Amino acid sequence: MKIHYVLISILIFILGSTFIPIFVSFAHLSHTPHYNGGSNRDGIGKYYPYMALDPEYAAPDEPTQITFSIQDFDGNDVYDIETMVEIYQGSTGERVKGFPWTIRDIGDFNLYYVFPYRGSYEIVLSVANDDKMVNHNQIDAPRSILSSIADCNCQRVIFNVSISDSWGLVRNSLLVISILTPIIVLGLVLGRTYLKRRKQTSVIGTVPEKETLKYVIMLLAIAGGLVHLAIFPEHGSLQIYYSVFLMAAAGAQVAYGILYILINFTTESYPGNNRNFILDQYRKRVALNLFGFIGSAVLIGLYAYSVVVAPPLSPDNKAENIDIAGIMAKSVEILLVIGIIYLLVWEKRRINKILVSPK
Repeated sequence: MKIHYVLISILIFILGSTFIPIFVSFAHLSHTPHYNGGSNRDGIGKYYPYMALDPEYAAPDEPTQITFSIQDFDGNDVYDIETMVEIYQGSTGERVKGFPWTIRDIGDFNLYYVFPYRGSYEIVLSVANDDKMVNHNQIDAPRSILSSIADCNCQRVIFNVSISDSWGLVRNSLLVISILTPIIVLGLVLGRTYLKRRKQTSVIGTVPEKETLKYVIMLLAIAGGLVHLAIFPEHGSLQIYYSVFLMAAAGAQVAYGILYILINFTTESYPGNNRNFILDQYRKRVALNLFGFIGSAVLIGLYAYSVVVAPPLSPDNKAENIDIAGIMAKSVEILLVIGIIYLLVWEKRRINKILVSPK
């Protein structure tokens, strides 16, 4: 397969993925909750509620934002609804906090609470069927059966959350391990292959030029793809386009690394003085390197933009936080860009020497 056909196919995949129709309704949350939060599968009455904690791995004695997003079953915003929120301690069943019946201009609203102890809690969201039939600005009496709607013209849903000192650290550690492990294994495999090839070529007497750099570029490209693949679930908030973009970027980077293997190591050197063959191989290498350079530069630029100002379609209109995974991904891509630039310059000088040399 010609290299330009492969590159065009990858670009079509990326652009096509960005405009995939969205048939799933997403809540107006700053992130998709994977631990504390989520949605009620059956909804409540004619509404579909979502809830998330921020920080998601909330700890005791720290301010925590509780975000609710109530929509209809078609994913549309709802307006002028009356809600009451209660928080019960799981171990004792005691109600530790209540937020009175309040008319919400829109179904998206935030509440704030400091959870006093470690352990499990139940957050009960009540939505009035008719706001004329509830106790305005008051809190209903505590209940032993939290889902009971006795003496209340309302619907209720229960969200279970867990408050811990260590789960955030455990989660971040597992994320780093999940990213580093495949990269280290890939590096060891490539290193072993590289040493084996060096021994073989040293016997033959011809060592391909810049082979070490090519191995490094290949490893960096695949490593960048693995990082994006590991972090994309964390960006599936209101705009699923973020997740789709990260998946497409991961696929393109891994594909670039694989193409690097196919192009650079199937024809190690320019044989003989067949100048047409030399130019054909040179164009393939340049096209491949330009694809990697432009793609990596775009990813670096988009990341720099997103951590300074709110990116387009941001659900909360805030700049992205700088985290370990983002630093790892951009560090890899910066090194990749430097290596590609060096290789492009070297390839250009090499082809000029070959073409001006006597036939």
